[in-house]
Amino acid sequence: MLKALINLFFPEVCNGCKHQLSDNEVFLCTSCRHTLPITNFHFNNDKTVKNIFYGRAKIEEAAALLRFEKKGIVQHLIHQLKYGKNEAVSGFFGDWLGEELKSTGKFKDVDVVIPVPLHPKNQKKRGYNQVTLFGQSIARLLAVGYNDQLLIKTRSTSTSQASKTRLERWQFNNEQFTVTDLQQLNSKHILLVDDIITTGNTLEACVIELNKSQNIRISIAVMAIA
Repeated sequence: MLKALINLFFPEVCNGCKHQLSDNEVFLCTSCRHTLPITNFHFNNDKTVKNIFYGRAKIEEAAALLRFEKKGIVQHLIHQLKYGKNEAVSGFFGDWLGEELKSTGKFKDVDVVIPVPLHPKNQKKRGYNQVTLFGQSIARLLAVGYNDQLLIKTRSTSTSQASKTRLERWQFNNEQFTVTDLQQLNSKHILLVDDIITTGNTLEACVIELNKSQNIRISIAVMAIA
């Protein structure tokens, strides 16, 4: 009754279409949920995400919850997350993917979840790292640690990379990140999380830096793949 009264004056709306949610709907309405382009890669042993890194970096397991399509609902939600101060999108996707990763059993020996970091200047401007709640939710559901202090970004990428070749972009990315305590990650299975994967350059640069620790394994989980 209290919830109904609150909704009367402050109705909850769908984060996709902005229509009012019914009592049994959370975050997204049923219609918007049905339009989400779910990949199911991690259920179908699909190596689409993993193959992005073929010949570039060794990845144990890789999962992407959704497909990113221009002008689609996933783009709309991630735009809200990154530019619309709607950090709840991160937790929503994290709860969803975390439950699925747990159910597959493929990520049961993960030791720690680490987010792809933002440069401090960019994080201060945005107010948060858009993958924080995503990573924290996954870590909670997998019952493992979460650490956003071990991998840091040392160079801001505010300058456009459009004019650079792929090799130049890779070299630039490879200089952006550093691990603050290599020994702490020795012999660990790390789950590296990010929002979107396109070319994989940023994640690859993080993997290369993390691999400076000894005897580690790295898996990847992202909200969406473009």
